[in-house]
Amino acid sequence: MDNQLLYVMLVLYLGMTAFLGYLGFRHTKSAKDYMIAGGNVHPVLMALAYGATFISTSAIVGFGGVAAVYGMSLLWLTACNILVGIFIAFVFYGVKTRKLAHQLQVKTFPEFLGVRFESPFIRKFAAGVISLAMPLYAAAVMIGGARYMEEALSMSYTSAVLIFAVIVFAYVFFGGLRGVIYTDAMQAVIMIVGMIALAVLTYTSLGGITAAHTKLTALTHLVPPALAAKGHQGWAAMPALGSELWWFVTSTLILGVGIGVLAQPQLAVRFMTVASSKDIYKGLSVGALFILFIPGVAYTVGALSNVYFMEHADKLALAATAVGGAAPNIDKIIPLYITQAMPEWLKYLFLFTLLSAAMSTLSGQFHIISTSVSYDLNPSRSGSDKKTLLVARLGTLFGFAVTILLAFQLPLGVIAIATALFFGMCTSAFLPMYTAALYWPKVTPQGAVWSMVTASIVYSVVVLFMHEREAAIFGLCFKLFGVSTLAVAPWTYIDPLVITLPISSLVLVVVSVVTQPVQQVVTVK
Repeated sequence: MDNQLLYVMLVLYLGMTAFLGYLGFRHTKSAKDYMIAGGNVHPVLMALAYGATFISTSAIVGFGGVAAVYGMSLLWLTACNILVGIFIAFVFYGVKTRKLAHQLQVKTFPEFLGVRFESPFIRKFAAGVISLAMPLYAAAVMIGGARYMEEALSMSYTSAVLIFAVIVFAYVFFGGLRGVIYTDAMQAVIMIVGMIALAVLTYTSLGGITAAHTKLTALTHLVPPALAAKGHQGWAAMPALGSELWWFVTSTLILGVGIGVLAQPQLAVRFMTVASSKDIYKGLSVGALFILFIPGVAYTVGALSNVYFMEHADKLALAATAVGGAAPNIDKIIPLYITQAMPEWLKYLFLFTLLSAAMSTLSGQFHIISTSVSYDLNPSRSGSDKKTLLVARLGTLFGFAVTILLAFQLPLGVIAIATALFFGMCTSAFLPMYTAALYWPKVTPQGAVWSMVTASIVYSVVVLFMHEREAAIFGLCFKLFGVSTLAVAPWTYIDPLVITLPISSLVLVVVSVVTQPVQQVVTVK
């Protein structure tokens, strides 16, 4: 690579990031500024920040790699993201969340739930779940960016992780949510430009849109026997209905991530940053276009990378990552494709696209971890703004340290799995009570508590002892019982969310009905 050009682009990128982070620092004078950016952010900035926080290297690298293995079926996730993650999230959740949050004068998602149900326990339990589970998602995002830096810049994985983490940490630590939103908006623009360029060059190199998809369909006979036995029907088709891969794609990827976005605390807080409900409606089209361009392109290019590798290396994409005796790594498919198939200038642009994707999401993640630890779990949160800001920044240190540790400990090919895990946990624990908080006046604090706690426990048990992919990663089931899972098919591959979300919803309704306040009846004699 032309190091001189790379260094110039890097200086410009970091310079803009530092400047926007400094603007955030200059305008962060209170806890309200740090936690919800003062509540007066422009709707376009909010929508871009929402999209940039939602879509990360996890989507581009992790799920792009998954698309290379399982095919165009992941485009249904893009459709679900636009319908649920943007339209439903903005119109049916965002507007009411902003209105109620302003009425309750709250600054964080756990505080929103806690004050709405008048339950300090809900606030602290929600903050605890976020603080413990969010670093897993953050680590997945960090791994995605580091894998590309490792491949594109020929540096060690350790160096890539540390460089990534330090840059993000710096502007979240000082800028708060204002700094995060300013930089997110800049990074969203870079991401859109980078992904459009990637799509155009991919189709051009493969002979055009029609030719590229025809070639992909023609590879169907090369589906590995092990995948064919699980329902793989080619990279241009859905897996066989009811097969193991069908359940993985639909329940874990499309349902788990597609619906899971509604209960993401780092996204819900974005709705609290604008001044009116009209601003949320104004951001709809911007958010939808962002989702269409970023994950839509990533999943398409991921599937089409099989055509490139077959034409140039006579291997499918996943097999191409097994170089020099290394194990195949689904998380390295997109980085390898970019570095081998794209021109030099796009390698630079895509590097900054991934930096932007990772940093925008990581900044939101570190911010929500810091506010959960310092503000929602901190018993002295009623102190001065200066003290609250100090403790919040110390909370960022906590999230930073745990995320770094996980980035070095998690196994290969874990990005999509770790992302789905976090989305599934948040959906199971928070979505029923969050929805009820907005739409069901008769929900009781007891119903919300039992729903959240039951979902957290059941989801953890299913992940550790039933769902084969995650149970194998954690290894607790094997250590205790000598088997990888205690369940039998199809429950070994149906996503935990399919089990826990109905249970969580049912518990919420039943307990709320049972614990309805008794009305006093006055008898006139």
